[in-house]
This record gives sequence, structure tokens and C-alpha cells, in this order.
Amino acid sequence: MCVTCGCSDNSEVTVTNPQTGTHEHILADGTVISHSHHAHAHAHEHEHPHHPAEIHAQIHGNILQVEQNLLAKNNLLAAQNRGWLKGRKTVALNLVSSPGSGKTTLLTRTIADLKTAIPISVIEGDQATANDAQKISETGCQVIQINTGTGCHLEASMVERGLIELDPPMNSLVMIENVGNLVCPALFDLGENAKVVILSVTEGEDKPIKYPYMFHASQVMILTKIDLLPYVNFNLDRCLDYAYQVNPNLKVFQVSATTGEGLDAWYSWLKSLV
Repeated sequence: MCVTCGCSDNSEVTVTNPQTGTHEHILADGTVISHSHHAHAHAHEHEHPHHPAEIHAQIHGNILQVEQNLLAKNNLLAAQNRGWLKGRKTVALNLVSSPGSGKTTLLTRTIADLKTAIPISVIEGDQATANDAQKISETGCQVIQINTGTGCHLEASMVERGLIELDPPMNSLVMIENVGNLVCPALFDLGENAKVVILSVTEGEDKPIKYPYMFHASQVMILTKIDLLPYVNFNLDRCLDYAYQVNPNLKVFQVSATTGEGLDAWYSWLKSLV
């Protein structure tokens, strides 16, 4: 899991508001350093030998305990986020996918088309750069950029900081665009109302069975770039079969952010949430 490779140590996370230029660094100990770009060894030694099996068991046990503690802390913060959002009658969706699935393109199209129908704000997650947040801000939407550094996913603590800075209005929709990854985000609840897994037809129809935990953890699947179906080797029926094998209750939308095909159904569902 993430704790094994160290990507969940939150060595330094940055939260940026492109609209105001506010920039926060969140250090591993929880210290928050804010500024604006607009303004300028062992504790002891053992004297007896250990059998390798004992050492491995001890290390493995310690890792499991750390993982359990990490997830328990995350779940507690996620529950707090969920309560905070509920108090504002605000719905949050956690958008997850591989890199290059078309998440940001779909998101910017959705924001532009629903601008007068639903108040939408965005928490944008990437390891580095504010490129996607800049694209989203150009729609006029309020957006907060979270850079995870070595981290491969957003966590509830990061979203908590993002929500405070974002300050979404009552009766609105918060889109959380997670870091491009189909593994780790499946484990981390952010306080969202639903996970939305996004899969493009250029990725291969077997993604749902190659990454079953993500598709099982999600309530919605969006199949993107369907305008490219005539030009790629992608078996649509097989992909849907795989998805329903993993999660029979999955709600599926087939869309093209380029041509607009299928977007009305996606938009109707979003409107029903708020």
C-alpha cells in the first residue's frame, strides 16, 4: 500500500488558490506556512540476535499497524468533511482515473455547460504544476489546486484544507479531481458523496478487471472519448461486461466531451444531486 512506498507521508503538500494567489505549504507535522505570490539512528541497541523470521514478522506487523492507523485517521477526517458538506447542502464527487483519460476536458466542458444551472467549484489534485487548475479557472469556476508532491492520491486532510480555502456556496457541487491513478485513491475516502471512475476508449476494455478495487469502490463509471470508437480497437460490450462483473450496481455514462454525445444524461444526473 501507499505507506510502504512512502507516498502517504505528506512530506510537503501545497494548496494554491489561483484566484487570490494564496499559497500554503503543509508540512509533515501539520504545520501550515502561508504566503502570497502576489506580494513578492536508533533509539537503543539490541545485544541479542533475532531470527530473520522474527524480524520480518515484526516489521510486517508494524507496517500493518501503520496502515490501519493511517486509514483510520483518514476515515475520521473524511467523515468530518462529509458532515461539513452536508451542513452546506453541498454534494462532492471524487473523480478518479488513469492519467490522460480526459477528466479535465470533461470537467471544463461540464462546468461551461452547467454554469447557469448548478454552482460548481473544483478541488484539483496533481503531483505538480497548476496547469489543470488554470484551465478550470478560465471557465470562471472557483478552483483550488492541491499538489501532492511524491503522493499519488489526495487524502481527506488535503481536501479539508481545500474546502476551507474554496468555501463553496450552499446548495452547490464540488468536483474533486484526484491525482491520475487507479490504485491508491480507491482506498482513501475524502468525504465525497460518490466516486466517479473515468475510463477512455483509448485505454483498453479490460481496465475494470485489471483495477477491480477502484471500479468496485465507485458508484459511477464514465466512458469518455466515445467519438473515437470507430478508430480504436476497443470492445465496448466486453468493457461493460467487465465493469458489471466487478460492480453490478455501477451507473454508466458514455460521453464525448468533444462532440457532446451522451452529456445530457450525465448532466441530468448531476442536476438530480443538488
